[in-house]
Amino acid sequence: QVQLVESGGGLVQAGGSLRLSCAASGRSFSSYAMGWFRQAPGKEREFVAAISWSGGVTTYADSVKGRFTISRADAKNLVYLQMNSLKPEDTGVYFCAAGQVVTMDPRYAYWGQGTQVTVSS
Repeated sequence: QVQLVESGGGLVQAGGSLRLSCAASGRSFSSYAMGWFRQAPGKEREFVAAISWSGGVTTYADSVKGRFTISRADAKNLVYLQMNSLKPEDTGVYFCAAGQVVTMDPRYAYWGQGTQVTVSS
C-alpha cells in the first residue's frame, strides 16, 4: 500500500509558477513509477507527466512540454511537479499517482486526493 498526499496548489496569475509536491508513505516507494494527472471542471482527468522508478525516464503531455518538469526525491519519498509559464487552461485539480509502469493512461494503482491549481488571466 502507498498513501499519497499532494500539496503546493493555489491561485497564481498567468505566466507565474507553482511547485506541487506529492508525499508518499508506505513501503517500496522507490520501486513505483509516479504520475501527475489533472482534471478541470466538467472535463475528464488527463495525463500531465510521469517519471519512472529510477527517474531515468520522463514523459509529458504535449500541452505542458517545455513548461512543466517532473522529478523525484526518493530519500524523502517525494515527487515534484514544477510548473512554469502557467496558463489559464492549466487550471484544475492535480492528482499524484503511483503505479508499476510509466503510462499516460490512468491505470495507476494508488491516487492522492488532489490539490487545486487556479491560474487567473
